[in-house]
Amino acid sequence: MSPVPRGRGLRDPDMRDRLYELLEHDPLAYSAGSRFIQIIIGVIVLNVIAMVLASVPELDARFGTLFEAITILSVIVFALEYAARMWTVAGHTQRKGSALSDRLGYAFSALGIIDLMAFLPAAIVMATGRHATLAALGVLPFFKLVRYSPAMRSLLAAVHAERRALVGCVVILIGAVLTFASLLYAIERDVQPDKLGTIPQAMWWAIVTLGTVGYGDVVPVTPLGKFVSTFAIISGFAMIALPVAIISTAFAEEVKRRDFVVTWGMLARVPLFSHLSAAEIADIMRLLRARTVEQGEVLVRRGDAASSMYFITAGEVEIVLPSQHVRLSDGTFFGEIALLHKTKRSGTVTATRKTRLLVLDAQDFHALIARMPTLADHVHTTAKARLADTGDLAQAELAQAEQEDTDR
Repeated sequence: MSPVPRGRGLRDPDMRDRLYELLEHDPLAYSAGSRFIQIIIGVIVLNVIAMVLASVPELDARFGTLFEAITILSVIVFALEYAARMWTVAGHTQRKGSALSDRLGYAFSALGIIDLMAFLPAAIVMATGRHATLAALGVLPFFKLVRYSPAMRSLLAAVHAERRALVGCVVILIGAVLTFASLLYAIERDVQPDKLGTIPQAMWWAIVTLGTVGYGDVVPVTPLGKFVSTFAIISGFAMIALPVAIISTAFAEEVKRRDFVVTWGMLARVPLFSHLSAAEIADIMRLLRARTVEQGEVLVRRGDAASSMYFITAGEVEIVLPSQHVRLSDGTFFGEIALLHKTKRSGTVTATRKTRLLVLDAQDFHALIARMPTLADHVHTTAKARLADTGDLAQAELAQAEQEDTDR
């Protein structure tokens, strides 16, 4: 056995980089990072379910030991994850600062606070023995799902982007509450002194009315008071619609922005596009469609009409030809020969693992190579090499496909 090099261990920067990629990278399903994410999500779900069920006295009396064991396991897992993130974040932030500043930046970030609150309050409560309080803290680990849910991250980003507009909505709402509460106080204070005798009391009526809840515990009884209530109810619809419209528009824009970034990142993994300018890549992005295929899914069958070209951004596919099997992985592309020669597919393509693809339709393919000569040369060169090496579509297969078309 070879000796372990000196300096290896927890202080090894390579190990820290690998662990950081495991914790932070958005991997495919077959990777170790994805399995780690699945474990963390499983622990979160299990912990929340245990906390909820522990609040039922009958279940707590019967399965209390199991619930406590799940809680202890969750605290340990979340604490170890937090410590690992705290250790690995050094040197992996946009700010080129010290390791201490990187770790403090993570500790005081929104995700860092969520990671800390997922286990620290529960650990303190378990140490003090107040299990009733522990059940109330069961929802805290749920917020860790923000890290693993693109939709939740996009929603939070949308709220943050429109925070000034939303603060403006809150100011308008407060103004409306004060206005309607003051009006109803002036109108109904002598009629209902126990319910609307002060402006703070009238503010409760204004809040539930503008919120369109209308509990019915406080209602105006005078004709003028009911008239003011009508306007308060109508204003309440506007109070709800305004922030909803702001958030929904911002959320849609954030999803588009995220899709743009994801597609750009996928394009960057394809060597065929590495020499293109930003304007050319943006032009291509409008033509490409992102697609994800699961392991074992058949993407193309032999004899199918050639309708698309495919770029592999992550994953692997196997092309089954009559003469041989070919495997293609990250950064490669296939399907261009059948499009160039306008023949049917000569092989069956199956994903050997979960694979992310960019799909270029036939019409867009021909238009693209017509206006980008450099790209067209690269595609033609690759096609000729594959024909010579029988890597994608052998000459014999091409002739056979053409003969089949002639016979039909």
